[in-house]
Amino acid sequence: MKLHHVQVACPPGGEDVARKFYGDGLGLTEIDKPAALKGRGGAWFRARNASGEVDAEIHVGVEGPFAPARKAHPALVLNDVPALDELGERLSSLGFDVDWRERYSFDGYERLHTRDGHGNRVEILASL
Repeated sequence: MKLHHVQVACPPGGEDVARKFYGDGLGLTEIDKPAALKGRGGAWFRARNASGEVDAEIHVGVEGPFAPARKAHPALVLNDVPALDELGERLSSLGFDVDWRERYSFDGYERLHTRDGHGNRVEILASL
């Protein structure tokens, strides 16, 4: 079994805020939604590895009424700690809060927690 995608929610009209976080902040590439789903709003994002295989996909769906996921979250893995530091700096420079308090609390990884522009929790790990 393999995970295909994770979906997080945004409020109606929240797609541009999602693009800023998942596209500009995390560096994921926005992909077209299937024609049958475009009318629902939202935005889909994907990361590919050097071989071109999909490593991660996050679907941002519109939900109303909206409530951010405070505990449930996607967790993305970077290749190394310098990439984690760089990503943390980029997110901060874009105005997103970056929480390093649990950086050394997960064996085999360093990590940060952040929240997308709608308050959904996101974890970023780097393998040691």
